[in-house]
Amino acid sequence: MITEADAYFDKGCGRCARFATADCATQAWAGPLAALRALCLGAGLDETVKWGHPCYVHAGRNVAILGAFREDARLTFFEAGLMADPERVLSAQGPNSRARGTLRVTGADQVAALAPVIRAYLAEAMAHAAAGRRAPRDSAEPDLPEELGAALDDDPALAEAFAALTPGRRRSYVIALASAKASATRVRRVEGFRARILAGKGAMER
Repeated sequence: MITEADAYFDKGCGRCARFATADCATQAWAGPLAALRALCLGAGLDETVKWGHPCYVHAGRNVAILGAFREDARLTFFEAGLMADPERVLSAQGPNSRARGTLRVTGADQVAALAPVIRAYLAEAMAHAAAGRRAPRDSAEPDLPEELGAALDDDPALAEAFAALTPGRRRSYVIALASAKASATRVRRVEGFRARILAGKGAMER
C-alpha cells in the first residue's frame, strides 16, 4: 500500500492489481478527488495516509477519509452518527447502515457547487473531534467484541463491507468471536474473517 498521499492521487491505494494503471478508480475520479482534497486541506485538517487512503485528522482524531470506487468518489466522515446533515447530502455506507456519513460525487463541478456545505460539515466534524465526542452506538445492533471493533475502526473498507452485511450475518461474527476466550485468538479470527466479510458472507458461509 502507498504511504504518501500524493501517491494515492497519482496511482491509487496499492491494494489491488489496478494500482498505477489507467483503470484505477482514482484516475476516473481525479477531478472530484482533487477538489475534495483541497477543501479538506483548506479547512485546516492534517493530511495523512491510513489503510492506503488519504485520511484527514484534527485534534488527534480521524475526521474524514477519501475513497475512489467504480461508481464515484467519496468523502466519508468517521463519526457519521454525529453529523446533522441539514442539507441531506450524506448517505449511509451500506444498505444496512443507519448513520449517514458518506458524500458521493462524480465531478469537480459537483464538489464546487457543494463547497459551502462541505466546508460547514468539515467544521462540524472538527468540532466533534476537538470535543472528543463519539457517535452513540445503535442499540439495535449487538455489542461488537473489542477486537472486531478495533479492526473496523482501523480499516474503512472492512467497516463499509461489515455495515453492508445483513443483521444476521453481522451477528454471526459476534457469535463466532464470543466463543474465543483469549483476545489473541479473537484477533486471529478477525484477520481470518476479513476476506469473508469483504465478500459479503457470514462467519459460517463458504
